[in-house]
Amino acid sequence: MSARDGRLGVGIIGAGRVGPVLGAALAGAGHALVGISAATDDERDRVESMLPGVPVLEVPSIVERSELVIIAVPDDQLSDLVAGLAALGAWQPGQLVLHTAAALGVAVLDPARAAGAIPLAVHPALAFTGTSVDLARLRDAWCAVTAPTPVLPIAQALVVEMGAEPIVIDEHDRAAYAEAVAAASQFSTAIVGQSVEALRAIGVEQPGRVLGAVVRSAVENALQSATVDSIDR
Repeated sequence: MSARDGRLGVGIIGAGRVGPVLGAALAGAGHALVGISAATDDERDRVESMLPGVPVLEVPSIVERSELVIIAVPDDQLSDLVAGLAALGAWQPGQLVLHTAAALGVAVLDPARAAGAIPLAVHPALAFTGTSVDLARLRDAWCAVTAPTPVLPIAQALVVEMGAEPIVIDEHDRAAYAEAVAAASQFSTAIVGQSVEALRAIGVEQPGRVLGAVVRSAVENALQSATVDSIDR
């Protein structure tokens, strides 16, 4: 972090639905965005919409210029990307490296860590749209945080700055966490989708608003039931 004011120069690898939103949230907290990578026209359009004025750069240039590197790429690309940048000698001592993969902890960042970088794993439990709508949703979201104990407060602070709530997940529990989040997301998406179509079929013009309170109360009831069950055991 900058010694004077705690602000960071942030670079983002990946302009899918997650990276630009996290970048916008950190920019809103006062951090400086130094660049983002974008591989397709859709990604460049998203950058222009979410992060106007932020330069689109090649990945090695982003790493070279950044105090915090956010890696928001598909999970199956993460390991090779980190290792490839290590082979290039791109990682820098003291640099923060944060990935957003749900199922992976900080071990996947070992090649960067070996070069002196500080590994952080932060996954927002949120279904991203890649639009400004996500910034509001992020304020009601939780983020799974995994990091070495001495730097865990840094990861937690970044989450708070983005407007979310951090929850610490141990390295060996990341896969179980990811499975739980994915199961809930897939189930709710399928069921809500069916309900939306059913309401539309009978002429309801705004089914999402109708179902919003129902979904929220169902989640609250499920959480309450799970809490009671755990106490009874």
